[in-house]
Amino acid sequence: MAEDEGSVRVDAWIWSVRLAKTRSLAAAACKAGHVRVNGERAKPAQTLKPGDEVRVREEGYERVVVVRKLIRKRVGASVAAECLIDNSPPRPPRELVAPVFERDRGAGRPTKRDRRELDGLRGR
Repeated sequence: MAEDEGSVRVDAWIWSVRLAKTRSLAAAACKAGHVRVNGERAKPAQTLKPGDEVRVREEGYERVVVVRKLIRKRVGASVAAECLIDNSPPRPPRELVAPVFERDRGAGRPTKRDRRELDGLRGR
């Protein structure tokens, strides 16, 4: 594990502690405004320090973590867990998550009936 006394970019840290699958996805989340550091929107190159609160929004769920250690390299899950304090609320049960309407591949454009069903699922 490469502990660093200096500074670490927020996108690199999110990737190293396994909050994002790739560093480019972490940078894209920052650019899209899905990452906040101490309540402020974070750019990918923003530096972190121990004690900072990082909020990462993903698929309707928000992860809230506090930085314990700064690392630059991606590490195993057990080591990554030591680098952060997870204060995230529990995920909602799958039954409460809105159902996803999927059409068969090659089924063509949705019919008027299909669109009404979609609107019903979305609550319109």
